[in-house]
Amino acid sequence: MPDISVRDQIRKIVELQKIDVEIYNLRIELQEKPARLAQLKEGFERSKGALKDLEQKFKSVQVTRKEKELELKTKEDEITRANAQLLQLKTNKEYTAKISEIEHINADKSIIEEKILMSYDESDAVSAEVEKEKVKVEEEEKKYLAEKKQTEGDIKLMEDRIRVLESQRKQASVGIDQGFLNRYERILRHKGGVAIVPVLHEGSCGGCYMNVTPQKLNAIRMHQELVECEMCSRILYIEDDV
Repeated sequence: MPDISVRDQIRKIVELQKIDVEIYNLRIELQEKPARLAQLKEGFERSKGALKDLEQKFKSVQVTRKEKELELKTKEDEITRANAQLLQLKTNKEYTAKISEIEHINADKSIIEEKILMSYDESDAVSAEVEKEKVKVEEEEKKYLAEKKQTEGDIKLMEDRIRVLESQRKQASVGIDQGFLNRYERILRHKGGVAIVPVLHEGSCGGCYMNVTPQKLNAIRMHQELVECEMCSRILYIEDDV
């Protein structure tokens, strides 16, 4: 390409690469931000779900106790009726049978009373868990909302920065041979946002760190064409030569 100074082209591509690597890193970060936010939201939703389960458990304990209290009232009414019936009995056999019936009812009543007392203990324990979980949910919500606000702000700043960089990129692309630009952008897409790298002082590729052959080094210094690394296919240049 006689009308094109390869050295000038490489210099322009190196400057373009500086912009592209920043754009690439910002876009990677933009992808990670929502994932982090989703992770925090998931933790917040789990805490809310655990709180809801505990509140439901507390209601269930309350309902069960009310049922037992109604059952206790029924037993107390049965005992009252049975005691009233004792006064009307005329034989020892009937009296003994009624006394036995009352004892059984009293035994059932005692079991119900014990269950009611246990339900109060369980209710207190669950209530304490509910309050503890409420504090946790509040903390998770604050953390999530604060991170959400910060993340949304960061995303806006990064999107604004990308727009500025894309404008700069358009200007930086002016004067680059279209064939060279197409080649550079193809490599850029497949090599993690880095398409052109310097040869390091020890003679290795700045992208994959594999040794660059003497023949390749000579070709790079001649500036007659774009020279690619044999291993990673990135464009190579020598910093002191551009």
